[in-house]
Amino acid sequence: MTEAATLTSNKTLLSVNNIEVIYDHVILVLKGVSLEVPEQGIVALLGANGAGKTTTLKAISNLLRAERGDITKGSIEFEGKRIDTLTSAQLVQQGVIQVMEGRHCFEHLTVEENLLTGAYTRRDGNAAINRDLELVYSYFPRLKKRNRAQAGYTSGGEQQMVAIGRALMSRPKMILLDEPSMGLAPQLVEEIFENVARLNRDEGVTFLLAEQNTNIALRYANHGYILENGRVVLDGSAAELRENTDVKEFYLGISEGQRINFRDVKHYRRRKRWLT
Repeated sequence: MTEAATLTSNKTLLSVNNIEVIYDHVILVLKGVSLEVPEQGIVALLGANGAGKTTTLKAISNLLRAERGDITKGSIEFEGKRIDTLTSAQLVQQGVIQVMEGRHCFEHLTVEENLLTGAYTRRDGNAAINRDLELVYSYFPRLKKRNRAQAGYTSGGEQQMVAIGRALMSRPKMILLDEPSMGLAPQLVEEIFENVARLNRDEGVTFLLAEQNTNIALRYANHGYILENGRVVLDGSAAELRENTDVKEFYLGISEGQRINFRDVKHYRRRKRWLT
């Protein structure tokens, strides 16, 4: 599969409404960010490092306060209800969970113990949890083979699979996935995104993913938002963004049908026509 699934419904699951985020009461990071994620959709947050992608995800999952960040304006709604006042634990119970950049496994625990920590909020019994554990293994068969290995001794790709599998164990309606391709070989990146598409199509899980790899993100997403300097500067369907001249040039490295070799360009300046 190389294109996004077409399960997207017309119902808005997540709505971020003109939020501003300030760190340490001084540093303005997000400047009026608005976006929508439809139920059973895959939406990509795109942009360079420092554009505000991770901060947007942490604002939604309410992890900002641990880093002295606050939402000072705007609101966030999930299934039509305000969630920006909830704790992260309450959000998990509502069906929203974030997979952090850099995977963040419990290195001293086994792969299976890591997965089971994702079910700590559940109250539906061991039988249901074990069924979901087997479901995770069906999507990530490598983890089944390594289930007794310490997570800290597994590969980066396997740790990313553990992180996503752990999120799945909470039975989420929506996963916030931060930089899933970071540090992984292209073959593993493809495998991760294939599983994202399968989980979206077969399990109905909605994804909002932050990704610097614009090329692969737009192959699997239904819709994309491009952030620069804490603002949304462009959005549209994945197909529209793939064909947008500026996106091709600035993010895909293609100009007039030819790939750009930036090493041969002494002074390359982004025209950023969407900002003029």
